Amino acid sequence: VQLQASGGGLVQAGGSLKLSCVISGSEINFDNMGWYRQAPGKQRELVAKFRSFDNSIFGEPVKGRVTISRDTTKNTLYLQIYNLKPEDTGVYYCNYFANGDYWGQGTQVTVSS
Repeated sequence: VQLQASGGGLVQAGGSLKLSCVISGSEINFDNMGWYRQAPGKQRELVAKFRSFDNSIFGEPVKGRVTISRDTTKNTLYLQIYNLKPEDTGVYYCNYFANGDYWGQGTQVTVSS
């Protein structure tokens, strides 16, 4: 399994971003996918992940400001973040769990105030 995240960048506070993660491998279950982030000097934390096709869970700091979606025809997972805040700055990782965790290389999101 390989994951390739993209879409990060420098954004002003209040802006939005859409991150993408292309996953390759066999028998991928998108219900086992999600997004995490890690700010400098902090532990990696949950942003959003699927629990089932129409059920997701979100980290407290981003609740109400993110959506997670997928396009299985493109083997792609998305994360849309709205109303970005400087504290959203960090490296965003896509994750796939199947007998262990698989991580993409991460994409940097920097929010300026």
